[in-house]
Amino acid sequence: MADPAYTFLQLRYFAAAAELGSMTAAAKELRVSQSAVSTAVAQLEKELKVQLLLRHHARGLTLTAAGKAFHRELRSFLAHSVELAESARNAGQGLVGDLTVGCFSTLAPFRLPGLLTRYEEAYPQVRIDVLEAEHATLQRALRAGECEVAVSYGYDLGEDIDREVIDASPPYAIVAAGHRLAARGEVSLAELALEPMILLDLPHSGAYFEALIARTGAAPVIRHRTTGFETVRALVAHGRGYALLNQRPAGDNTYDGRPVVALRLRDEVEPLEIVVVWMRGVRLTHRARAFVSMAKEAYRRKSDA
Repeated sequence: MADPAYTFLQLRYFAAAAELGSMTAAAKELRVSQSAVSTAVAQLEKELKVQLLLRHHARGLTLTAAGKAFHRELRSFLAHSVELAESARNAGQGLVGDLTVGCFSTLAPFRLPGLLTRYEEAYPQVRIDVLEAEHATLQRALRAGECEVAVSYGYDLGEDIDREVIDASPPYAIVAAGHRLAARGEVSLAELALEPMILLDLPHSGAYFEALIARTGAAPVIRHRTTGFETVRALVAHGRGYALLNQRPAGDNTYDGRPVVALRLRDEVEPLEIVVVWMRGVRLTHRARAFVSMAKEAYRRKSDA
């Protein structure tokens, strides 16, 4: 049986139509006629002997199951075709092009600046965009091709996502400076369990912190819920309750100048893994592989210090 005789142009036109959900929008994006896009997609489907797109009158296009699988693989292929052309044009000049990196929102201030600085010093011709989001949104962005790699916590990752551990972050408690336990240096979860809690209520993170308290046999007494890391710290500094966190700023003062006191946990609690992730089975670009390697190296240097 002969291999399908589709063209690179057909692949590009299909990708544009799939991503924009419209032949008209794809034609405008590609600066060609709508009939050129429609014909290219039809010819591609004919060569592959499978329907990739469903055409809805006045409602645009949707991908079939086969179309979704094909488009997922095609994104990687097209990205590498661009990288191949750039490599030919810029032989000997190092990595070039665009890289979009996702990052879990509370990790971003602590983890991204140093990584991006080192990366851009090593590869100044790579243009990096950053997508900050919570856990589930990052996974959706990876699957949709909106970012190629992401820095996140290692919990609740889909089976279609590969990971590389780059660090580990143990939980700790914070209390107000005048709290009865502030001078202790360390505390057990049981000593905090019945006090009012300020919960960093992000998806997965909130459940993780609540589960730590539940291990003591007591239900957490949640006084305030907030998705803001610094809001949590400010509420604690004002004596509204204690909080559990994983990332620790270099200074203990909150935005309004009040201090919090960090306390180690005496309990045996597994630290959260911090990972760099990407879609399983997708061949990463050289730019993305360099980012993964740099993140791993930063973790190794920290471990050896």
